[in-house]
Amino acid sequence: MGFMARASRIGEVLSSGDIALSSLDGQVALTLRAMAYRTGAVADMNPIDRPRRSALYLPASNAKAIAKARTLPADVIILDLEDSVAPEAKVEAREAALEAVREGFGGREVAVRANGLDTPWGADDLLAIAGSSADAVLVPKVSSIEDIRHCEAALSAAPPQMQLWAMVETCACILRIDAIAAMSATTRLSLFAMGVNDLAKEMRARLTPERTPFLPFLSIAVAAARTHGLAILDGVCNEFQDAAVFRDEAQQGLLFGFDGKTVIHPAQIDPCNAVFSPSADALQAAHAIIAAFDMPENAGKGAVRVDGKMVELLHLEQARRLVAVAQRIAETAR
Repeated sequence: MGFMARASRIGEVLSSGDIALSSLDGQVALTLRAMAYRTGAVADMNPIDRPRRSALYLPASNAKAIAKARTLPADVIILDLEDSVAPEAKVEAREAALEAVREGFGGREVAVRANGLDTPWGADDLLAIAGSSADAVLVPKVSSIEDIRHCEAALSAAPPQMQLWAMVETCACILRIDAIAAMSATTRLSLFAMGVNDLAKEMRARLTPERTPFLPFLSIAVAAARTHGLAILDGVCNEFQDAAVFRDEAQQGLLFGFDGKTVIHPAQIDPCNAVFSPSADALQAAHAIIAAFDMPENAGKGAVRVDGKMVELLHLEQARRLVAVAQRIAETAR
């Protein structure tokens, strides 16, 4: 049996649940998981056509907000157990989050943000989420590869498709961002979410509309994510009454290369989706690039002329992704 066939069989076994990764030696489990994901034997956690334009945080303790979220056009729902839940309500909120996940959100991607690893609730949160059908667990205050390893071990009994998402919101995380992102090769880690508010607090930096002190960190985080195949979401904008301020910050995130943005209020969803959706002009250009490379006379070429400009294979890849995302958005809107 060749390598690909063996990897495929590994993926089948992991997906079926016949073997629990928790029953295997740690390094063996990581190696099996890496083989399965990297060869495609287990479904890709970040398919190129998955839209994550808007990711709405909502308190898991707020039943009314959860019910309303099922009617909102956010691509991702993040049930929060951390910042928005009072200490005395943590356990009740955890149960509410699990029930909300069981009821579903109409096909939207659903993540649960656990409490920090160093809190009294973090370990129990991870254990509970691992037994759910959530698409992902979002872990705050990730600062090292050891934190990722800890989370991976805590999720060892979770379904193989469950993702690990990490908040980028500490100085230590920024300084170790490439090493942390590299953990995606052997773990469930598949997405970064910026936490600029917490980063500002730790740095004692001023959080202005331009986000000037954080611009280098935003770029570094996106570069690390792209290097290691992670998706990445921009942090929240605290302004939800001034649409222009929010739109400008979302446009800045798009400029930096983020896949989407986390939001804290329903009023932010539509403008966020608008900013991170492919524009009509961009789609027209993408279709033109794809059509040009599909022409028989351009077969095998690494660069072609489109509308008076030279475009290369890297532009073809970008064009295909843009069209795929637009198609997925259109299908979801039906």
